[in-house]
Amino acid sequence: MKTVRFLAPAEQEMLDAAMYYELQAPGLVSDFLDKIETALQDIRENPERFMVIKSNTRRRLIHRFPYALLYRIEPNEIVIQATMHLSRRPNYWINR
Repeated sequence: MKTVRFLAPAEQEMLDAAMYYELQAPGLVSDFLDKIETALQDIRENPERFMVIKSNTRRRLIHRFPYALLYRIEPNEIVIQATMHLSRRPNYWINR
């Protein structure tokens, strides 16, 4: 199984979303982070399972939340390019 690495902007997007959910309701941030971890595990186990959205970038939707992990499969690792909100600036991550 390949390791997963977040690009710094993708990690910051995930942390920003977590901070937002922490302020919304008790326990919501834990649920968000659990769903992120489930998505990461799915990506690790079967990285080619999820839809290609642009050249070699794939998208794993986050259940219950309006986010997706965008990633590419490299020879030795999986790189998370963005923790993308599904309703905002759809192509902002392309140059990462």
